[in-house]
Amino acid sequence: FFPEVTPKGEIAAMNTQQMEQMGQFKITVWEEENFQGKRCEFMLECQNIMERGFNKIRSIKVENGPWVGYEYPEFQGQQFILEKGDYPRYEAWSGNSSYRTEHMLSFRPIKCANHSDSKVTLYECEDFQGRKFEMCDDYPSLQAMGWCSKEVPSIKVNSGAWVAYQFPGYRGYQYILERDRHQGEYRHYNEYSTQAHTNQVQSIRRIQH
Repeated sequence: FFPEVTPKGEIAAMNTQQMEQMGQFKITVWEEENFQGKRCEFMLECQNIMERGFNKIRSIKVENGPWVGYEYPEFQGQQFILEKGDYPRYEAWSGNSSYRTEHMLSFRPIKCANHSDSKVTLYECEDFQGRKFEMCDDYPSLQAMGWCSKEVPSIKVNSGAWVAYQFPGYRGYQYILERDRHQGEYRHYNEYSTQAHTNQVQSIRRIQH
């Protein structure tokens, strides 16, 4: 005879699992620069910081990460990679972008990042067609390592999480590419981000965790 698991037991088990997962992620945001003013800690995603009474985010500390920040609520607009560390001003997360924006109004943890086990495949054409190149390392210049174009029309994330950049040297628009989103399949550049206006990708690196 095996006793049935009660709903209460299931909830307790689920809460324990959730708490273990939550411990892997922690971010604190402030409304003013240099960690001043109103602050709030998060261990889970935030779809709209304005619903917490914030008008803006001006500084951030990532204690456990990584996270991805978004320009607009509901994970829309330009993306910003937020790895462990301090971000005293908005330029610290958007300074290498194509256009600097002071807005960051939503954010979420990146759960599949694994720096030691990351693999991505770049394709010459959309829908994973044409010449392909597999990589497991960081490349500040794709052209320097032999990719003949400034463009990457489709990308498949085999494992881990990556951040691709519009320009060499990890500059320009940032595109967060994850194995556990889109099933790791980005068939067209407009799937890289809601803000992706071009298939230009000239550098790519593994996300630190």
